[in-house]
Amino acid sequence: MPDTLDINCDLGEGADNDKDIMPYISSANIACGFHAGDPRLMAETVRLALAHNVAIGAHPGFPDKAGFGRHEVSIPVADIRQQVLYQIGALTAITHAEGGRLHHVKPHGALYNMAARDTTLARCIAQAIADLNPDLILVGLAGSELVKAGSTLGLKVVHEVFADRTYQHNGQLMPRSQPNALIENDEQALAQIHDMVANRCVTTIDGDTIPVQADTLCLHGDGAHALVFAQAAHAFLTQHSITIQPPFCTDRSK
Repeated sequence: MPDTLDINCDLGEGADNDKDIMPYISSANIACGFHAGDPRLMAETVRLALAHNVAIGAHPGFPDKAGFGRHEVSIPVADIRQQVLYQIGALTAITHAEGGRLHHVKPHGALYNMAARDTTLARCIAQAIADLNPDLILVGLAGSELVKAGSTLGLKVVHEVFADRTYQHNGQLMPRSQPNALIENDEQALAQIHDMVANRCVTTIDGDTIPVQADTLCLHGDGAHALVFAQAAHAFLTQHSITIQPPFCTDRSK
């Protein structure tokens, strides 16, 4: 088992349990108004994160509130760059005004999944972050094109794994549109955490075992039992003497 691990959660998306989940995570990915959220909710979530000493990250997505940013959209890469910069810039300003500093960027939904496999899109997002602030950390699917692009450009990158999603043989997540894409049994999800963290592997939907690097564990804040699972995951890791803290950061308020 590693000594430390980050637990991140997608917040500021309009769910009612953000405040309750905060004590069990170390990083928050805050929606920037395109797929969910608005300036008021962004500021409220930033304040919550600062109060709980949780690292603050931008969670940019496609302009798709109706589909919660989970629909793949055909947009020129140059336009995606500007949309990503716009969203990160907005949260950077709000965070600064509240006395904090942006720590990381993690794309959302379809943008995240497309960048995981599309080299051109991955480099576009990574380059936008590097141009805006090369000190920002890029969070992407473990082993994906996005983390490869960020690493190539000299960004600090964090390989992300999921407790509540199933994996394909190529390391990509099973699309939500497919059966068995979500893991809704807590025991099964905790077993997957153990494999990914302790054994650095995950069992795919086909029953194969593939290697995976787990720097941060994602919990979804919009699930029906998100709080209960956040508590269970936190307890599971601490029981294994793993310190929960954000990557590359010793002071979460900075």
